[in-house]
Amino acid sequence: MLSYDSFLATKAIRQHPILSSLMALAIALGIGSFMTIATIGYTIGKNPLPDKNDFLYRVQLDAGDPNNQSDDPRNRPQQLTYRDATALMRAGAAWRQTAMFGTQGVVRPENENLLPFEVTGRAVYSDFFEMFGAPFKFGGTWNHEADQDGNLVVVLSSQTSERLFGDEDSIGKHISLNEELFLVIGVLDEWDLVPRVYDLSFSPIEEIFLPFSTAVNHEFRRVGNTNCWQPAPPGREGFLASECVWIQYWAELEDPSERDTYLSFLNSYVLEQKQFGRFQRPLNNAIHTIDEWFTYVGGRDAGIIVIGVIALLFFIVCLINTIGLLLAKFLSRTRELAIHRALGASRRELFSRFLVEAGCIGLAGGLLGLLFTWLGLLGIRALLLGEDGVEHITQLDPLLTLLTFLLGIVSSVVTALYPAWRGCRDTPGVLLKGL
Repeated sequence: MLSYDSFLATKAIRQHPILSSLMALAIALGIGSFMTIATIGYTIGKNPLPDKNDFLYRVQLDAGDPNNQSDDPRNRPQQLTYRDATALMRAGAAWRQTAMFGTQGVVRPENENLLPFEVTGRAVYSDFFEMFGAPFKFGGTWNHEADQDGNLVVVLSSQTSERLFGDEDSIGKHISLNEELFLVIGVLDEWDLVPRVYDLSFSPIEEIFLPFSTAVNHEFRRVGNTNCWQPAPPGREGFLASECVWIQYWAELEDPSERDTYLSFLNSYVLEQKQFGRFQRPLNNAIHTIDEWFTYVGGRDAGIIVIGVIALLFFIVCLINTIGLLLAKFLSRTRELAIHRALGASRRELFSRFLVEAGCIGLAGGLLGLLFTWLGLLGIRALLLGEDGVEHITQLDPLLTLLTFLLGIVSSVVTALYPAWRGCRDTPGVLLKGL
């Protein structure tokens, strides 16, 4: 029966090519606009480490300005002070943990044909690489002793290693970084971590990684936000002892059931610090899984939601227009309906044939909508050319591609319910009388 209904649907579409094309185009325009925004929103909020979600936690300690208190949980500082980050690292209450901050440096190649160049870097603890699933092409990370001693060791991205040493294994070689000689102990393989979970950036993975204490001791330039609710004392030591927050902190637990225990540890630490006059706000610390952190940070920017709502409304308008076109098409086929009813076709059979026909139109609309979605993403990519991560967020996702097809079929079938019911509700006598 389905094959016969499909044959009749195809025949009916060929008999009214212009009207059928207009319906497919209306559906495609609605799908294209909506799915373009949906693709960007989905990609921005997609967790690249779903298996780690219940084990990795972003740590927040409420060391904010006591004169600017608020019940809003977003009023907590997103980063930690140097004092607190290093104290938590010494305590080692989590299975793995890392404090980190962005940095920059200048590499002076040994090859005289290469000019010195600036690199982006991240100062981390050795647990960082296991926590975030960093793949190694050569070598590995440094040990915990290097974390404590501030050794001059470095892990390179694959691109940086190739730039300096070609395709060969660069483990054991040295690079001049900020006029210091660093030993290369690891080279990362291609690392598809978008967005970068640890700082929610769409920028490429950093070019170098070095021990946290090394970057601090050698006064590497900090890259990122630094917020101080009171002026920092003068000098390097004064800044490190200040209430300025500039360090991101992540902890990994062996089991999600340890979450409350770890939060209790953080609360105990803050209560202890209160005895020294710090943390003057009410107790308001928090830890977030990756998904929770995405929601927490992403909730500040509702722009993508507003655009998504507008695109959805446009999609609905397109579907309303499609309803009108389907109704006009079905009601114009009185002769055909009269003959089928006179030959014994039931209302249910005619109703199902109308829905199959609408589904065929929806499939064409879905295919065309996929093309419009691709063109829309290309347009956004051209508009945001040069912005970090734009190529990633404007790529079609396989799941959303499938959803585009299904959306075209389902939306057309839903919009056809009333026109189909309206078109086949009359009795054969009424239909024949209208001929």
